[in-house]
Amino acid sequence: MKDSSWGAPPSTGLWGPPDQGPASAGPAYDQHVAQQTRPMPIVPDFPDAGRDAEDPDGRDGREARDQGAARPSGPLFRDDIPQEPMSPPPHPEPSRPGRAAGESGRAAGRQKKRAGRDLRAAIGVGVGLGAVIVASLFIVRAVFVGVIAVAVVVGLWELTTRLRERKDIKAPLVPLAVGGAAMVVAGYVRGAEGAWVAMALTALAVLVWRMTEPPEGYLKDVTAGVFAAFYVPFLATFVAMMLTADDGSQRVLTFLLLTVVSDTGAYAVGWRFGKRKLAPRISPGKTREGLLGAVAFAMVGGALCMEFLIDGGSWWQGLLLGLAVAVTATLGDLGESMIKRDLGIKDMGTLLPGHGGIMDRLDSLLPTAPVVWLLLVIFVGSG
Repeated sequence: MKDSSWGAPPSTGLWGPPDQGPASAGPAYDQHVAQQTRPMPIVPDFPDAGRDAEDPDGRDGREARDQGAARPSGPLFRDDIPQEPMSPPPHPEPSRPGRAAGESGRAAGRQKKRAGRDLRAAIGVGVGLGAVIVASLFIVRAVFVGVIAVAVVVGLWELTTRLRERKDIKAPLVPLAVGGAAMVVAGYVRGAEGAWVAMALTALAVLVWRMTEPPEGYLKDVTAGVFAAFYVPFLATFVAMMLTADDGSQRVLTFLLLTVVSDTGAYAVGWRFGKRKLAPRISPGKTREGLLGAVAFAMVGGALCMEFLIDGGSWWQGLLLGLAVAVTATLGDLGESMIKRDLGIKDMGTLLPGHGGIMDRLDSLLPTAPVVWLLLVIFVGSG
């Protein structure tokens, strides 16, 4: 340590008079100076104990000021540090890694519990859609066919828009929308034969329409277009085909009720008892317990519907029908979840508050429709 850091040397005392240097002081003087100029021990600079946000100088600083004592900054030796416990810091002490991980996990769990859709809006929209469907289904069947066609066109718009935004896939919407609506009407008027013919013509229209643009990306665009034509309007055509039977309204109502009951059972049981994940990489929220709940609810609902709604139906047929609906509805939900994960989105749209888009409501219905149509034909016939 430099001597100048402790102040200028005095003019008299141990250093001698100003005109007298160490060389003329003699051996005694040199020995005395050597004893007095030994280097100070290097002591770490410890902060003053008891210092807090309200008193930056700490208790020692206040005492020093009160006594008028001049003291170098910081203690010179460890014994100078008061051993009183420090006052609690103004801010919470940083948590240990394990504790922090546990608290963050609990916070994430609470946030997850609070997160989700607007339940009030979801119920309101669901009731409104149900009223429109039931009214059109039992008053004028042709109006219900129009409802299916509108849902198909909106679903195609949502799907092609998301494909363009997220993957730069330009599936042509115009031939898909026109062909999809025609497919639904053809299925209602001409049955399965009309649906297949309309599907083929729609696929051909997609191939030709895309030729008006540059060839780059042609294959992926037309492939996505044909997939969209099959996934949305063709599968929805089986709902219109159910409607052609004498008890068509009851068949469509059974199809809708069982799909809704399956989803409700999966949610209720999975939320209360769900522990084992069903497909964590596709849909982390679905559990095996939820699937069992969907099967149980749908089988009970199927038995009731076949016994009281379908002419010539039996309760055991309803059990099989409910089992099939639970499986296909779950697979349909997982299938659209796979599509949305590939696209990196949560919902296909925002048209329905509390539900997302039209496609987010059709995901379970679309693959279930041909299965219900086929089983009802097998159980009670097509008439």
